Amino acid sequence: MTDLVFRPLVAGEENIFDSMPDPLPQVRKVGYADGLAGGGYTPERTWVALRAGRVVGRAAWVLPPGAIGAPWLERFDLDAEPEVGAELLRAAHETLGGRMSYYAAVPAHWRRQPDVLAVMRAPMAAARLAGLVERGERLRTTWSGTPLPASSGRYTFRAPVDVAEINALVARVAEPDVLTGAEMALAVAGVDLAADPLAWLKSPVGDWRIALDAGEPVGLVGTAGVACYPLMAYLGVLDEAVRSELIAEAVRVMTADGAREVVADVDAHKVAVLAELERTGFRQLRSRVVFEPATG
Repeated sequence: MTDLVFRPLVAGEENIFDSMPDPLPQVRKVGYADGLAGGGYTPERTWVALRAGRVVGRAAWVLPPGAIGAPWLERFDLDAEPEVGAELLRAAHETLGGRMSYYAAVPAHWRRQPDVLAVMRAPMAAARLAGLVERGERLRTTWSGTPLPASSGRYTFRAPVDVAEINALVARVAEPDVLTGAEMALAVAGVDLAADPLAWLKSPVGDWRIALDAGEPVGLVGTAGVACYPLMAYLGVLDEAVRSELIAEAVRVMTADGAREVVADVDAHKVAVLAELERTGFRQLRSRVVFEPATG
């Protein structure tokens, strides 16, 4: 690799980052210049691999201003062998203070798309060579106006009495079905969205809904219509049978406030949850494959 140079950018070099074409333009992302302007990206957390002056690898770690957590690798593109990408990551990690998470954004159903697989093969291999381990996958789904399924009439829904009622029900949910923005909550505020959603969500308590079966709570959902876009932030059920109708109720709450699109993130291994989201009219938009530093 004697003909390669690995280095961070300096102020004013955003054109160097953008000189490399986006290999997956179909995946929605914040532009690099916009990320710099907003403060999430910084030149010192942006590294490039140069071969004969041409960018053959680029890596940008992001951390929103004021966040208390660690940056994560948001953009990582490679037009070279995996070993080049691994060396780029190692050089950056050494300067930045250690290995950090990598969220590889890919289109929905990416494993069925040979062109996407060809793009992602090298950066994912590079991440593994640099000591990162694949820990799971998160799917982003969106609802955008599809008619909702009819209610069975079995369940009723109401707003919580108070914060204490929400916290009491959250404590009974072993593993929430939907957690949208969990990574951001942890990085920005150090909040575990699964255990303490109200520490992160700023929407009114009245935007939550509790599902009741014969008067007994069987699930709850928290929306965040005042965020950058309407999203189903938290969904937890005590009886799986209520899941579909609770999802539909959350959408009704947000559309009543004017939402035309609703976002929900779900772990890829939660097949039953994903099926219910799709039955309610949600469609997969993109995936994020999560790589974390290897332990030991």
